[in-house]
Amino acid sequence: MLNKKIKKILIGTNNIGKLKEIKDLLPKSTKIFSTKDFGLSSPKETGNSFLKNSLIKAKFFSKKANLICLADDSGLEIDILNRKPGIYSARWGGARNDFNKAILKVFRELYKKDKNWKIKKIKARFVCALTIYWPNGKKINSVGKVEGFISNKKKGKNGFGYDPIFIPLKSKITFGQMKPNKKYKIDHRFKAFNKIKRFF
Repeated sequence: MLNKKIKKILIGTNNIGKLKEIKDLLPKSTKIFSTKDFGLSSPKETGNSFLKNSLIKAKFFSKKANLICLADDSGLEIDILNRKPGIYSARWGGARNDFNKAILKVFRELYKKDKNWKIKKIKARFVCALTIYWPNGKKINSVGKVEGFISNKKKGKNGFGYDPIFIPLKSKITFGQMKPNKKYKIDHRFKAFNKIKRFF
């Protein structure tokens, strides 16, 4: 079963930014379905890790649509905030996943920890866990990480989520300022996908 290349897949997310990024990673020949095609809303993410939450989503959507599903759970970990927001990255944006709100919350929390945080190198990383789930219950997963620092202000309009405040190592600009094709080659989602792309 696992040796057969996946020809069609459901991308298990209701996040438009994630949907676009995952689509861009998949081979052009893959037939791609979205949760909107089936009118599916997202399950509750009750896991305590990125991997567990990506599995919850992949399994839920796969069973509902009876298709192989690829689901992502990803977020930002900031070391001095005890790796928060972590698995709650989207939830920091409130009911509407408003990332402007989430970014302001990050800045507030950093300020509470260290009033001089803006002139320091605040270590952080993006983490992405991907799970492929087959309707018969088979599953595989992978994790990708990209290390970097928090920018002291929002920069750039590209990407989505926390991209405008994350500066990857060896870069002077945020993900939000990077051209998408450059970001795709170094980010956490690309690294996680690289480990499972043999299935496509």
